[in-house]
Amino acid sequence: MFHEAAIQTIKRSFVATSLIVTMTFAGGFSAHADGPDSVADLAEKLLPAVVNISTSQRVQATDQRRVPVPRAPEGSPFQEFFDEFFGERDGGEDGEESPQPRGPRGRQVQSLGSGFVVDPSGIIITNNHVIEGADEIIANFSDGSALTATLIGTDPKTDVAVLKVEPEEPLIAVDFGDSKSMRVGDWVMAIGNPFGLGGTVTVGIISAQNRDINSGPYDSFIQTDAAINRGNSGGPLFNADGAVIGINTAIISPTGGSIGIGFAVPSNLARSVVDQLQEFGETRRGWLGVRIQQVTDDIAESLDMEEATGALVAGVTADGPAEKSGVQPGDVILTFDGKEVLSMRELPRIVADTAVGKAVSVTVLRDGEEVEIAVTLGRLEEGEKLIAAQADADENEASKPVEVLGMMLGEIDDESRAKFELADDAEGVLIVDVVENSNAAEKQVRAGDVIQEVSQQKVSSVDDVVKRIAELQEEGGRRSALLLLVNKENELRFVAVRLEENEAE
Repeated sequence: MFHEAAIQTIKRSFVATSLIVTMTFAGGFSAHADGPDSVADLAEKLLPAVVNISTSQRVQATDQRRVPVPRAPEGSPFQEFFDEFFGERDGGEDGEESPQPRGPRGRQVQSLGSGFVVDPSGIIITNNHVIEGADEIIANFSDGSALTATLIGTDPKTDVAVLKVEPEEPLIAVDFGDSKSMRVGDWVMAIGNPFGLGGTVTVGIISAQNRDINSGPYDSFIQTDAAINRGNSGGPLFNADGAVIGINTAIISPTGGSIGIGFAVPSNLARSVVDQLQEFGETRRGWLGVRIQQVTDDIAESLDMEEATGALVAGVTADGPAEKSGVQPGDVILTFDGKEVLSMRELPRIVADTAVGKAVSVTVLRDGEEVEIAVTLGRLEEGEKLIAAQADADENEASKPVEVLGMMLGEIDDESRAKFELADDAEGVLIVDVVENSNAAEKQVRAGDVIQEVSQQKVSSVDDVVKRIAELQEEGGRRSALLLLVNKENELRFVAVRLEENEAE
């Protein structure tokens, strides 16, 4: 289950490497820095804790192509073999078999990935995309044994999943290490299941840190050149002491194979997610309730900032923690809970790692002065539901008909085109209904008519009509608004509707 992202093909897996790093010096010549003499002892110790993840999922086939089933010659002794190979067929007339297959059948889709044991009782970590949608998950161990795994919880945002197996005896497990202590150039080892071959060990170095590959809101990947390929997803990236400092997750590759650019979720980020999934079966992240954007050099200059730093608040969520605490659009968040916010992309990770309900101090730059604001964090998962509910409410409000001069007006969409039999190219503002005994009803305005102009001004939205009517009423001296209407037969006509409903004829 690999997917593509970014400009190049980014597949959720692992990355390639070699045991020799070539360094070019300023003098123009090259030398080689040898890797460790052998990693055999370390690999032997760690291999039993790494598992191959095999998943299966039944996908419903579609009946896009119905190919006639081949038939053996009449009376052929091989007919029963044809029937067995091509499956059962629908009955035809008079009990004869139809040449058409019975219909679309589901098919079993299988995929392979990797994982690792973090608790002898049977807790296994892997990638979410490895097990996503799976009907069955099997953990295959290096000794040839296999156990069915149950899903405890997943976090698509960091691509982490936690599984549980029930072993008869305690399993060999590995521990999480401190990914923050790792440096570019440190040696690392990857163990996984590339291309379904089974436990495979590769060695390389950390090529870079804090990589953002646009795969999620908390991107801060470790980049490594340790050979990672398809099937390695969910496997561990070890440091020289045998501690897990990353979960191998993605590669950049135009061909699908390793080109030496792979990415792992840092252990310090994954560990908190794993703890939450084990305890709650879901994540519980802190939520501030702001929309932010990068502080560019131009924005920094306009705000009289010495350097482009922090996160610019572009908007605040209604009834969210930030709004309740007084954070305003235009504020630049400089620090959060004592941590300096150097760039926009750092803030979501810092907030998410902060406990729900914690009261924190936020420093913002407002009108050239630093302001301290106390904020009590909400829960991100509940905040997302609130935002979704507000969006639905706004959409529903926008879709409600608006009454103007006795006419209920709405926008033209696919549903209204079908309901009122409007032409595909119909443009303007739809009259959804007409108030009984109104002046518009007296003028034979009907539901399904479309307003194209109001007093010789073209309109394309309900707001256009409302604003135009308001302008005419403010002008004074006008008694009616001249509407250009078109009906479903594409017939045009002008109708003058009184601007004031209570005005006498």
